[in-house]
Amino acid sequence: MRQIIIIGAILLPLAFGGCEMDSREFSDLTVTKSPLGDGWLIPVQEVFDGGPGKDGIPALTEPKFIVPASFDYLVDEDLVLGFVVGDEVRAYPHAILDWHEIINDKVEDVNIAVTYCPLTGTGIGWNREINGTVTTFGVSGLLYNSNLIPYDREIDSNWSQMRMDCVEGELQGTKIETIALVETTWKTWQAMYPSTTIVSPKTGYDRDYGRYPYGGYKILDDYLLFPVANEDDRLPNKERVHAVVLSSNARIYPLSAFGEQVTVIQEKLRGNDIVVVGNGADNFVTSYFSDPGDGTLLTFAPVQDQYPVVMMDHEECNNWDVFGRAVSGPRKGTQLRHARSFMGYWFSFAAFYPSLTIYGEE
Repeated sequence: MRQIIIIGAILLPLAFGGCEMDSREFSDLTVTKSPLGDGWLIPVQEVFDGGPGKDGIPALTEPKFIVPASFDYLVDEDLVLGFVVGDEVRAYPHAILDWHEIINDKVEDVNIAVTYCPLTGTGIGWNREINGTVTTFGVSGLLYNSNLIPYDREIDSNWSQMRMDCVEGELQGTKIETIALVETTWKTWQAMYPSTTIVSPKTGYDRDYGRYPYGGYKILDDYLLFPVANEDDRLPNKERVHAVVLSSNARIYPLSAFGEQVTVIQEKLRGNDIVVVGNGADNFVTSYFSDPGDGTLLTFAPVQDQYPVVMMDHEECNNWDVFGRAVSGPRKGTQLRHARSFMGYWFSFAAFYPSLTIYGEE
């Protein structure tokens, strides 16, 4: 059985810096429940105060971006969340997001919030335009199933990152529109998009972005910091997996199911034809609907000799990149629709989507 390290009323990003976690260090600490009122879509008794308080972990808004040659705070295997729109290519590194959790940005005409929860390992792109109004998101300091609860600064409603909806406030029940991000290693992202820029470490905050602030959390599989609603031991707790979320249910694709070359999986999920593409060696999996929007069901095959610029092709002789865009062939310029999907730790998906299924388990 998993051991839960439960802590309350401390500033989490500073708590583990520079030391490896040991259960003895936390034996006298207890969970601090948030003194919330009624009117939440999630069980209030399962919402916990992470310690730093509202905005105690400072979200960034429209940070500066720099070219890779002008910094040295990442190594090749560090993970980044990549975003492409038009000619703009940007990378949002875990190394920055571990300390700030949310980056509010505007890329061309897209108002995006890159939301990242270090405790669940989940990075999701959110559209900041809600009901016609552009907002920014901050870190509430609250957690549900060990996962980030952002709040929107326009109306001050609370949202669940992994549920992708508003769970408290005037906008309660509103679903967030997600924006496709690709998580992969910094080395692979640069190979995919040599013109990329990246968030500058000069954020205005005094943080050591070359140091992971949670000590051994990522590698100590048996330890969680907060309780979760459901436990599932089919996979190791901290194994990185990709989840496609449809109709409040999830299908899991473990990173370990993808080899050292590009792998393409096509299957039908809840009446939807899905294509999932990934490379385990480069730490990425992403997914799209197989119908390009004209009613045609495309059958894809992996491409190895043009990787990582091209991921897959199909019988019409079109080549597709990691964002599901046809970069050559008769369909050049066509964009596959992004599935609501993202990477994260296994335990977090089991907590939020207890009826999930795992690819390859059947």
